[in-house]
Amino acid sequence: MQIRRDIYLNKLISKRHNGLIKVITGIRRCGKSYLLFELFREYLRNEGVPDDHIIEMAFDVFENKKYQDPEVFFSFITEQFTDQNQYYVLLDEVQLLSDFESILNSLARRKNVDVYVTGSNAKFLSKDIITEFRGRGDEVHMYPLTFAEFMSVYDGEKTDGWRDYVLYGGLPLVLGFQSPDQKADFLKSLFEETYISDITGRNNIRNKAELEELINILSSSIGSLTNPNKLSATFKSVKNKKINKATIKRYIEYLEDSFLIDNAIRYDIKGKKYIGTPSKYYFTDLGLRNARLNFRQVEETHAMENIIFNELKVRGYNVDVGVVVINETDKNGKKIRKQLEIDFVCNKGSKRYYIQSAFAMPDGDKTKQEQRPLISTGDGFKKIIITKDALAPLYNEDGVLVMSVFDFLLDPESLDQ
Repeated sequence: MQIRRDIYLNKLISKRHNGLIKVITGIRRCGKSYLLFELFREYLRNEGVPDDHIIEMAFDVFENKKYQDPEVFFSFITEQFTDQNQYYVLLDEVQLLSDFESILNSLARRKNVDVYVTGSNAKFLSKDIITEFRGRGDEVHMYPLTFAEFMSVYDGEKTDGWRDYVLYGGLPLVLGFQSPDQKADFLKSLFEETYISDITGRNNIRNKAELEELINILSSSIGSLTNPNKLSATFKSVKNKKINKATIKRYIEYLEDSFLIDNAIRYDIKGKKYIGTPSKYYFTDLGLRNARLNFRQVEETHAMENIIFNELKVRGYNVDVGVVVINETDKNGKKIRKQLEIDFVCNKGSKRYYIQSAFAMPDGDKTKQEQRPLISTGDGFKKIIITKDALAPLYNEDGVLVMSVFDFLLDPESLDQ
């Protein structure tokens, strides 16, 4: 079963021969190696590149362990360049190569060498590209399968696929398991044995239980506004544990660096400024989030919001939580200020969309409640409500586009209707 990942393959193709190191980042098991060693290699071969000019190295397998030594690897790789024709160097889990920054910089200076690497840790890759690669890095960030990618290989109707996607997420390897128990066991084992082990080992975390408790709390409150102060108070009141906010902040950074979670911060739309904390946190893969909670807390309304957030990020939008401050008069005639929330303020270049995630809108009152913050912005940017039960995309009498989550997810141009 081949899953097309054209979003990322096309990005790699567009960056060929640009003189930069193409760095594919993303959560473990999201398909980075498959993209590089299967899809991109197949593309190169179809373009006529001979096999001996496509040099591959996976640093996380035992037989290649010796090449984690920079001297050994550099000697090996330079011996492969036997002519002046174009070479493609594909390196997997490059953070395991000692002193990889200087080696990659050396390779990138060769005019006939095009370098592509993957890594799972933002500390070693994304954040260090600017300083360590001195402008020579070009990042392609990869996510688990979108719903459209998932459905491209799913044997069934979209409603059945949606239930599986909400429950088990979009890690490609999950599709290889047949029974629900196999999928659940795989995800739970992966979370504990790979992600938790990675984070604790890499960051020398001594109190693993604290980190796991924090993950549980974040898993239980996806899409809720929170910050280290609130989380510290939750530990004290619910868990009867004292963890200071600095420790919590550091743990959250570790989770973000491993691409397990992402955040959306608050933006004052009328004031045109960021407010800061609290923020909302979403899981890069819902299956991992559900596995963390032993599949006990799967609320479709929160899951849909998380899926919409991830889809917007995949499409390249910067995503914030919108805050609209309004003045109104209460029933006693007293003037009050209220803050209305828009789930997502999405920006890309000159484009901006305001989006509400509303699982169901059974009546007019619910519709008015959802669109009130959108209309209160007072500007001309497109305003959209995504719901589970919309029959077809349409503009209502207030100029708000209402569409189903399926129309949004399965049509990459859905926001431009």
